[in-house]
Amino acid sequence: MSTTLVHIQVVPEARDGFIAATHENCLKSRQEPGNLRFDLLQGEADPNHFILYEAYVDAESARAHKETAHYLAWREAVAEMMARPREGVAYQLLVAE
Repeated sequence: MSTTLVHIQVVPEARDGFIAATHENCLKSRQEPGNLRFDLLQGEADPNHFILYEAYVDAESARAHKETAHYLAWREAVAEMMARPREGVAYQLLVAE
């Protein structure tokens, strides 16, 4: 399994637009071959901090995600909404049900 948490800090005035654009990306990403989970999380303490939780069956499926039309459109749409570059951190699954 390939799991990535993508940390994103959004400028406050772009928050609603970011959520809308990312919602569309999440829905389409969940339909990709190899996708297990694709969620958008919003910080409670900082509502402008978001995390994308992305889980794929393997690293190849995760890499393929970055070549999809919906991901490329999302990346372009939200580029100016970010307060700083997004940071993706890969994790390895150790315990699952």
